[in-house]
Amino acid sequence: MTLVTLPGQDWVDAVGPVPGLELAVWDMDGPPERADEVKVVVPPYKGAGPRMPNIRHATSVELVQLLTAGYEDVQALLPDGVALANAAGVHDASTAELAVALTLASLRDLPDFHAAQQEGRWLPSAIHPALADKRVLVLGYGSIGRAVAARLTPFEVQLTAVASRARAGDELVRSVHGVDELPTLLPDHDVVVVIVPLSDATTRLVDDTFLAAMPDGALLVNVARGGVVDTDALVRHLQAGRLRAALDVTDPEPLPAGHPLWSAPGVVITPHVGGASTAFMPRAVRLLREQLGAYAAGRPLRNLV
Repeated sequence: MTLVTLPGQDWVDAVGPVPGLELAVWDMDGPPERADEVKVVVPPYKGAGPRMPNIRHATSVELVQLLTAGYEDVQALLPDGVALANAAGVHDASTAELAVALTLASLRDLPDFHAAQQEGRWLPSAIHPALADKRVLVLGYGSIGRAVAARLTPFEVQLTAVASRARAGDELVRSVHGVDELPTLLPDHDVVVVIVPLSDATTRLVDDTFLAAMPDGALLVNVARGGVVDTDALVRHLQAGRLRAALDVTDPEPLPAGHPLWSAPGVVITPHVGGASTAFMPRAVRLLREQLGAYAAGRPLRNLV
C-alpha cells in the first residue's frame, strides 16, 4: 500500500478509502510517522508555506497536492524531483461569489448602512451606484475569472476579459484582451476585478500608472493576492477620493493595526476569505479522490504546476 498523508482525520474520513493507497494524518508541524514511506503529501489548507520546510522529513515523497489555487509560497521550498499540483477549480465558486459580493457591497455603500445600524441611525435616502450598466473589466480570465464573469453577466453589465495574452472569446465574452491592452482599456471601465496569480509578471501589476488610468470614482476589487497591488499607490488614490477599493487580500497580510489602508476612504476589506466557505470542502474532496485515484492507477494527474 502506498502511503498518503492528509492534514487531519476529517480529511481521511471524507476522502477514503482509495484503492491501493493507505491514508494517514500528518499536519506537517513535525516529522510524519513512517517518514521514509510517504509518497503523497496533502498540506493543510491554511499555513502550508510555513510548514513546507518539514517536507524534508518525508524522504520518499513524489507528489505534493495543495488545497489552494495559489502555490507561490510553496513551490520554491520543494525538494528537487517532487511534483506539485494545486487545487485549481476548487475555489472558483466561492471566490467568484465573494468578488461579486464585494463589488455590490462597495457600490451600494453597505458598510455605511451597517455602521449606521450599529448606531441605531436611519440614513437619509440617497441614490447609490448600481452594478447594472457598469463597465466591468475582469483581469485574469482563468477558471476563477470565468466564474466571476458568469456571475456578473446576469447583472446586466458590459463585460471585458483580460488575460496574459489575447485570444478568442467564449459564451461570456466575444474576445479576451491581452494584458498589454490595459492602458487603453482601463479608462473605459467602472469596475476592475483582479484575479491573477502572483508571479514575477503580476507583482505590483496594479501600480500607480494602472490606478491613474482608471476613471474617477472607479472601483478596484482584488480577490487575487495582495502583492499584485502597489498598496502605497492605492492608499494615495483612495485618500485623494479618486477611487474605491474592495479587497479580500492585502500587502502586507495580515494587514497590521494602524495601517493607513484600514482608514482610507472608500475601502472595504475582508480577511482573505475568498475560498473559505461551505463550497470548499466538497469540491476539495472530489478533487482529492480523483487525483489520488489517478495517482494510484498511474493515470495523468490534474493541475500540475
